Amino acid sequence: MPDSIRDRILTGTRTEALHRALLAETEAMHALELSGTGTAETLPAGFNIAAWNMERCLFPEASAALLAPHYPGIVLLSEVDHGMSRTGQRNTTAEMAAGLGMHYAYGVEFFELGLGGPTERKFCKDDFNSLGFHGNAILSTVPFERATLIRLDDHGHWFMPGENATDPEQPRLGGRMAVAATVPTEAGPLCVVSTHLESNAGVAHRGAQFDRLMDAVDAFAPDLPVVIGGDLNTGNHLPPDFDWQRETLFDAARARGYHWDLTPEGVTTRASLITPHPSRRMKLDWFCARDVTGQAGPLLASLGPDGTPLSDHECVVAEVRLGQV
Repeated sequence: MPDSIRDRILTGTRTEALHRALLAETEAMHALELSGTGTAETLPAGFNIAAWNMERCLFPEASAALLAPHYPGIVLLSEVDHGMSRTGQRNTTAEMAAGLGMHYAYGVEFFELGLGGPTERKFCKDDFNSLGFHGNAILSTVPFERATLIRLDDHGHWFMPGENATDPEQPRLGGRMAVAATVPTEAGPLCVVSTHLESNAGVAHRGAQFDRLMDAVDAFAPDLPVVIGGDLNTGNHLPPDFDWQRETLFDAARARGYHWDLTPEGVTTRASLITPHPSRRMKLDWFCARDVTGQAGPLLASLGPDGTPLSDHECVVAEVRLGQV
């Protein structure tokens, strides 16, 4: 990240106009990192898919080991660090992909200037971030045919100062986004999408983000079957009970031919080592699919072999079927 961008964030008057200008001229906010290796050329017409909010990805090796026995063909990740002190300056997506023997596509959600929240700083061995990137990713056992980054907002929800600030102690460039890719399967190409909607907003904001995402998917992969997975932050800012059923995005997606049948039952959050809300129990993580059948799998408990919480989200798993499978 150029020092000039960092300096303008720290010294400039933080406005929506400045945020849009900085976002537009920062190459890292519009590019994907594509790398990794895989052993297959084509996914079968039926395979397992996982979606997991990694909560920074403090433990990439243990997280990969937890997924491995479920043999996922596709893994949709959110909240994965790259070059952050709190995760040892590692490229956590690359390490998970290496552990699973998969290709990956990684995109930056936020360029973070700070070291993270108070609960995260105890993991920092450095007082700086080598890159400061935090984002979403797709892992795949087969090479990507095409991939793209989809930005869902540009106004600076986490950038603004004063009374509008989401987190004034952690200035960030960027906003919520998605990574979309097409992959080959025995039944034809499939579009897979990893996304993360806004937590510090209400129903209308998330609904608008999901509409924008569906529009972008239609433009990127018209007429293809689609699986969208990730942390949709359903129920956030809906006191007193965080009821996800009050969200409008579910019916909006159904009206456009999508269904939610691949999502496992149950709440998807848990207490972790760094969550600021250890007692909050919410259903945040979903699969949304079009022209795809299958079966919701288990909620995969986000625990290492010694009982260490790997994230404040459980991993959602489903079996996807295409064509006549």
